[in-house]
Amino acid sequence: MLKKIIYKYLLFLFFWILLFDLHRIIFSIFHLQKLKTVHFSEWFIAFLHSIRLDLAMAGALSILPILILCFLINYNNKFLKILFYIILYIELTFVILINSGEIQTYEEWNHKLTSRVFKHLSNPDEVFRTASWTSTILFFIIGNIEFIFSYFILKKMNLIFSNPYEKKNHFIRIITSLFGFVVLGISSFLLLRGGIQQIPLNINSAIYSNKPVLNDLAVNTPYNFAKSYLIYNKTNLDDFIPKMDAASANRITKKLYNYTDNTSIQLLNNKRPNIVLVIFEGWSSEAIDCLGQTKGATPNFNNLAKEGYLFDNIYAASGTSEIGNATIFSGFPALPEVSITMQPEKSRNLRTINQDLQKVGYESGYLFGGDLKYGNIGGFLMDHNFQNIIDENNLPSKKRGKLNYYDEDVYDFLLDEIKNRKKPFFQCVFTGSSHAPYDHPPKTPKKFKDIESDYMNSIIYADWCLGNFIKKAKKKSWFSNTLFVFISDHGHTTPSAQTPHESPFFKIPLLFWGPVIKNQFQGKRNSILGAQADFPVTLLSQLDIKSKDYTWSKNLLSYKCPQFAIHTINKGFGWATPKGNFTYQLQEKLYIQQTFTKKDLKQEERNAKAMLNSIYNYYKKM
Repeated sequence: MLKKIIYKYLLFLFFWILLFDLHRIIFSIFHLQKLKTVHFSEWFIAFLHSIRLDLAMAGALSILPILILCFLINYNNKFLKILFYIILYIELTFVILINSGEIQTYEEWNHKLTSRVFKHLSNPDEVFRTASWTSTILFFIIGNIEFIFSYFILKKMNLIFSNPYEKKNHFIRIITSLFGFVVLGISSFLLLRGGIQQIPLNINSAIYSNKPVLNDLAVNTPYNFAKSYLIYNKTNLDDFIPKMDAASANRITKKLYNYTDNTSIQLLNNKRPNIVLVIFEGWSSEAIDCLGQTKGATPNFNNLAKEGYLFDNIYAASGTSEIGNATIFSGFPALPEVSITMQPEKSRNLRTINQDLQKVGYESGYLFGGDLKYGNIGGFLMDHNFQNIIDENNLPSKKRGKLNYYDEDVYDFLLDEIKNRKKPFFQCVFTGSSHAPYDHPPKTPKKFKDIESDYMNSIIYADWCLGNFIKKAKKKSWFSNTLFVFISDHGHTTPSAQTPHESPFFKIPLLFWGPVIKNQFQGKRNSILGAQADFPVTLLSQLDIKSKDYTWSKNLLSYKCPQFAIHTINKGFGWATPKGNFTYQLQEKLYIQQTFTKKDLKQEERNAKAMLNSIYNYYKKM
């Protein structure tokens, strides 16, 4: 009996995968125009890259029917049989509706079907008025094709059966049913999670191409829709974002960004240097000797700061890596409870600096010693046409930590990668050893012993790796014409900053360094208060690249640059200016930290709420 249960379970998984692949074939037929530049081999690979997400969704869809079957095989119960078919056909109906809907909406939306559809379904009149008769008829035709196919396969596989019941000893039936229930329940959970690895499966596991249509083909449609629905429920901020008239919010926000950017500091001695962007994992300003109160961890960064141009008053957008990466490249600020990289239908509307650099001849690359499936960072980079993307799956086999390759090896991988880059290049690297569980070799000195000691000791190691990397880089032929930029993805609690809702937690380093910086600016500090989102315009302005696509980014090197920064906290946001700062909890409607004077608070609160509303309205329209 147990063998029969497992056999049925495997058949269910296979059935769902066949249905998902049928959907891809129908999708491809209907959107041949979008695939006309795609070679057959590229198209076929989508079916291979889809397997993990397909199995995850198949496991999720199989769990309820198969658990009922565990008992139905052993007990001839009419109610269980009816329940089995009800659940199976409800699931099948939803999958087919989602599949059919995506094929119809893709022509206009150019992205996978998401819970955005609920906003349209809430106005049925809009749906009926905008949908043509052809679209409506095709919707039902596609649905019927998939339903007939499903019924036929279910019948052939004997998954639609008249009486699976087997007479056995009552005790054996109970044990078999319960054991099958547990085994298949755990199996389905592991399929849905993608295995026992530390980072769960997400849509990035299917993304493999710089062509969004191929990624959309590979990503499982019901899985993507379900993920989108969870995000939709989590990030429907309308109910608790401070209310403000949209026109007023836009007027205030426009005034905040209204500055003349025709006089600025020009750091570089030429406009087309190579660029190496180092994104530190979780380096807080408070953990860096020359920026914070905790001393003794970063002698190498301190030395670089003495030779480069250091911004010492910069706020991260949020507290997670995927948001930090997206903000660094696109200049889009964070919103509470929103990970923009997890919503390709929105993030694809953002411009990223590599796209502007590629237009003037730069070759772009991104390297990470961990798994870029985290937060769909890899998918975000591919969608924005990074040319060379490398993570742990593409790196040579070396001794590594639990989560990442050690920083010292990642920097060596980086130097090897740069050898293959056409000049000028824009090469990015994302470090990982300063992320829990703090992967670094056991030989690393452990100077810190008290609070946040694991984190601080990882910073000691990461800083040593940085110094070693710079020593090696100085020997390379490309070094003399290279700008190095060092920035963190987000902050971290430190011995001197324990509260992740207060200002010090969000302060991060931003350092421009290298032989292309003019002598008069080497060793200088800039204390302008700015945001992580200001990085794109600041960098591109130094290269004399003008773009109007970075709505939320300012040039920190402009003499007229306004000083403010907005960031998010858990279910809230923060605001900082030279006059003070606050963090505000949106659900409880209270300040967690507030340092403005009573006189200034009213105006600063109005500015912050206007900014938050403007960003949110912009996000909703993306």
